[in-house]
Amino acid sequence: MQPIVADVPHSAALVGPGSEVPAFDTERSTDHDWGPRVVLFVAPEAAGRVRTAVAGGLPETFGGYRVLCGVAGGTEVTGAAAWFEERLGFDPLGPITALDWLAAPWQRLAEVTCGEVFHDGLGVMARVRGALRWYPVDLERYVLACQWRRVAQREAFAGRCGEVGDDLGSALVTADLAGDLMRLVLLMRRRYPPYAKWVGSAFARLPGTAELGEALSCAVAAGDWRAREHHLGRVYERVAGLHNRLGLTAPMETATRRFYDRPFQVIGAQRFADALGAAIVDPRIRELPPAGSVDQFGDSTDLLVHPGRCRAAVRAVLGLRAFAF
Repeated sequence: MQPIVADVPHSAALVGPGSEVPAFDTERSTDHDWGPRVVLFVAPEAAGRVRTAVAGGLPETFGGYRVLCGVAGGTEVTGAAAWFEERLGFDPLGPITALDWLAAPWQRLAEVTCGEVFHDGLGVMARVRGALRWYPVDLERYVLACQWRRVAQREAFAGRCGEVGDDLGSALVTADLAGDLMRLVLLMRRRYPPYAKWVGSAFARLPGTAELGEALSCAVAAGDWRAREHHLGRVYERVAGLHNRLGLTAPMETATRRFYDRPFQVIGAQRFADALGAAIVDPRIRELPPAGSVDQFGDSTDLLVHPGRCRAAVRAVLGLRAFAF
């Protein structure tokens, strides 16, 4: 590739969809849509000429795989603004609004902030990754508050289901809570959670999460609601401690407690949501409904892979007008 574009200012990176971008790929990944792949960013006016040169200069196969050009899953030659607009719904090389941040699915943000950069002659990848490294601090508080709120809405249900003899329901709630807690920890560690297939893998890669992972596994595998509650309690207290280390609010009490007068031990997750909300400085963010980013209120793949739908959903749910920081 390099000799073909040596005289053309460009940036080249492994970004976009595919398990190989965050390095989650295995031999199993090679059974479809697999092969040599790179996104080559050039000046928009040069894209057609460079695409023709690349298509004519690449070999038919490389490493035993067919080489494709001009399509997702192969070698793409494109202008940067157009490519990011298509993937994210906005151009991160310009001003980024609250709508842009909250309507961009975590998976899509991960797809452009992970992956190897082979060459950055245009400075595109450095600028994009600098801009999208993480949420502005008030939006970070808002998104974390909404994730704590998700936990708050169900933290007593594993015990309540079990108390009435609905062990399957208790197990289902526990599994849902485990997923929400894993995503919460990823967000606290400033990692965009990937889509469902790779959440566990991303969580396991975080340094210092082995004990949390063991407790979550025990909670999901437990045979009765009291055991689930015990293991979830271990997780709650560790995650509460992690919250305090972030310094985004005043320190919070990290011990579990009864859910009102009921015999269920919870962390009182709404306390953390409220504290984060109260710490938001920007009144425009503070006044947003507590629904969160598009991932936090809509998990349909048919929504999350379509930037236009994501933006429409966020506008409708949050009543959000575009404003920059």
